Amino acid sequence: MNSVYSVFKFLVGFLLAIVLMAGASVAAALYFAAKLTTVPEKPVFSNDKTVVQTAGASPKSTAQASPVSISSDDPSPKPLEPGAYRAVVTQPIGLILRDSGSRDSNRIGGVGYKEKIVVLEDSPDKEWQRIRIEDGDAEGWVKGGNTEKVEGE
Repeated sequence: MNSVYSVFKFLVGFLLAIVLMAGASVAAALYFAAKLTTVPEKPVFSNDKTVVQTAGASPKSTAQASPVSISSDDPSPKPLEPGAYRAVVTQPIGLILRDSGSRDSNRIGGVGYKEKIVVLEDSPDKEWQRIRIEDGDAEGWVKGGNTEKVEGE
C-alpha cells in the first residue's frame, strides 16, 4: 500500500510539474510574440523637417513663440489654380514624388506624412495626382488615394 501511495505521489508531482512548465512556456511565448509584433518608433533625423515639426512639443512652442506663423500658414504662397485644392498626405510612410504619373518615372523627391500639399490635377484614370508641396515649390506626381482634402478651404 505504501508503494502505491508513493507511485501516486510521484505521478501527481510529475504531472503538476509538466503543467507548470507548459503554462510558463505559453506565457513566455505570448510575451515575446507581443513584443515582436509592436511597430518601433519612426527614427528622427536632423534633416527631416516634417518629422521634427510633428514630434514632441514643438508645435506648442511655435504657436506660443510666434502666433504670426499660424496666420502666415493660412494663405498659400501661390494662389490656387482653378480646380486645385489643398490636401494633406494620409499615407503613414509618406509618398514618392515623381516627374510624371507612372511607376516607371523618375523619383524627384518625397512628401512626408501629414504634410500640406496642393492637388493641382488628377490623371484621367484617377490613379495619379499632380501636386505642389505648400512649403516649397516642388511639383510632381504621387499615387492617387493617399491624400485627403482639407475642409473649409
